[in-house]
Amino acid sequence: MTGIYDHIRQLYDQNLHSNVVTLANFVLSASDHNPEMLSATNKLKTFVHYADSLFALGQNRKAETTYRKALLFKKTLMKCKGAKPQDNQKETISDIDIKYQIHLCLLNLKLTHQAIGLLQTIPGKQRTAKINMALAKLYHQGGLERSAITAYKEVLRECPLAMEAVEGLLSLGVKGVEIGSFMLEGTSTLPNMEWLTMWVRARAHFYAREYMPASSLLRQLDDRSTLRDNPALLVALGECLHHAGDHSAALSVLLRAHSLEPHLHRGLDILAALLAGERRLRELERCIAPLVAISEYGPETWVAMGYYAHAVRKNAKAVYFAHKACLIDPRNVEALILKGLVLLEMKKWQEAGLHFREAMLLAPHRYEPHCGLADCYIAMHRTREALTVASSACKQLGQTPRALTLYASVLMKDPVGSARAKGLLEKALQQDRTHLPAVYLLAEIYEQEMMLENAVALLKEQVDIQPTCKLHQMLGDLYSRMHDADKALDHYNMSLRVFGQTSRWNAGQVTHHPLTAVDPS
Repeated sequence: MTGIYDHIRQLYDQNLHSNVVTLANFVLSASDHNPEMLSATNKLKTFVHYADSLFALGQNRKAETTYRKALLFKKTLMKCKGAKPQDNQKETISDIDIKYQIHLCLLNLKLTHQAIGLLQTIPGKQRTAKINMALAKLYHQGGLERSAITAYKEVLRECPLAMEAVEGLLSLGVKGVEIGSFMLEGTSTLPNMEWLTMWVRARAHFYAREYMPASSLLRQLDDRSTLRDNPALLVALGECLHHAGDHSAALSVLLRAHSLEPHLHRGLDILAALLAGERRLRELERCIAPLVAISEYGPETWVAMGYYAHAVRKNAKAVYFAHKACLIDPRNVEALILKGLVLLEMKKWQEAGLHFREAMLLAPHRYEPHCGLADCYIAMHRTREALTVASSACKQLGQTPRALTLYASVLMKDPVGSARAKGLLEKALQQDRTHLPAVYLLAEIYEQEMMLENAVALLKEQVDIQPTCKLHQMLGDLYSRMHDADKALDHYNMSLRVFGQTSRWNAGQVTHHPLTAVDPS
C-alpha cells in the first residue's frame, strides 16, 4: 500500500464501515491542513467512501451532508485550472451516482419532495435506468401518473426485462400490447420465454380488474409451465382470487406459496386476513413466526400480527400493529383496512370511517373499504350515506355478487327497500349460486314475506353444497315456524354438531405464546 487512501479503500472493500467512518473523519480533517496527504481525486473518493459508510450505518443526515460535500469538492476540483483526474477515468465518481445516494438518504429521512427535486436536476439525457426507475416510483407514489409512465418507459427502453417497470406501467393503465413492444427487443432472441408473455397478459388483466381471465392465465402458468410452484406466481394468483372474492381458493393458494417460501413477505397480509377470518389461528401464527424470529418487520408482518391480535380480542395491540405498518408505508391498503375493521369493532365509527375512506381513495377497486364504510354509516344510523357508498360500490366494482349483496343489505335497513333488495339478491345468486351472504339475506326476505317454502328450498340447496352452522339453524327456525318439530330438531342438532366441530378445531389453534406479546419496538 502506497498511501493512506489505500488503507481507507481496503476497509471500505471489506465492508468495515465503522472503521472507515473513524479513519476517514480524521484523514479528511488532516488533509485540509496537509494537502499532500491525499491527491485531489483520492480525497473525492474518500468523501464518497465516508458517506457510503455513514449511509450503511444508518446515519442518513450525516451521510447526506457528506455526499453534498463530495459534490461541492468535485465542482471546485473541476474549476481549478489543470485539475484532471490522476486515476483512470473509469474510476472517477459521477455526479449522478452521488445524487442517487443523496436521494436515498432523503427518502430515509422522509423528505420525498426534496428527493424528487434532486433527481430532477439531472438532465434527461444523462439519466440512467437507475435514476429513471427511482423517479418513476416517486412520481407513481405521488400521483403524477403521466410523469411516472414516461419514466417507466425510459427504464424499459434501456432494460427491456425490468419487471417492476412493467408492473408499474400496467398499474397505470398502459396496454399490455404497448409494453410488449418494449420487451420484444429483450426476449425475441431468447428461447423458452413464452411464460413471460403469459405473465404480462395475466398482470394486464389483473390491473384492468378482470380477475377471472387473470387467474385463468396464472393457473395455466402454474399447471403447465416451468414456473410451477413459483411462490411469486402463487402470490399473484392468490391476490387475484382474493380481489375476486373467492376467499377459499385464495387461502389455499397463498398457504401453498408460504409453505414453499416461509420467509415470503408479499401476500402475508392477505393470508393473515383470510386465516383470521376462519379462526385458524395456529396456522396464522406459524406463518408469522419465521419473520418474527429473524426480526423482519415489514408492513406485511405488522398487518399479519395485527390480524392475530384482533382475532384474540387484543384490539389495542391490533391498532398499534396496523399503525406501525402505516408508518412504514402510508399507502398500505391492507393496513388501513385492518385499522378500520378494528376501530369499527371498538365502536369508534368516525375514526374507522376515515381509514376506510382513505383505503377507498387508494384502491377504489377493493370491496373491503366500501363494505367497511357502509357498516360505519349504518352503525351511526346514517342510512342515506350508507346507500350512497353501497351504490358507488356497484359502480366501482361492477354488478358482482358481493357488491349487489352489499347494496341489498343496506336497502334492507329500510322496510321500503326490501323489494328492491330482493331483486338485487336474486341477481347476485344468478351469478353465483353459492354466495352465502346473499343466500342468508334472501332467505330472510322470503321469511318476512311469509314465503317459507321458498326460503326452505333456497337453504336446503345450499346445505347440500356447503353445510354451515348458520344454514342449519335458519332451516331449524323455518321448520319450527312451519310446525314441523322433527325436521326443526334435526337441523338444530346438525347445527350444534357443525358448531362443535368448528369449536374443537379452533380450540386447538390457540398456543401458549401468542405473537401479540412481541413488541420489537
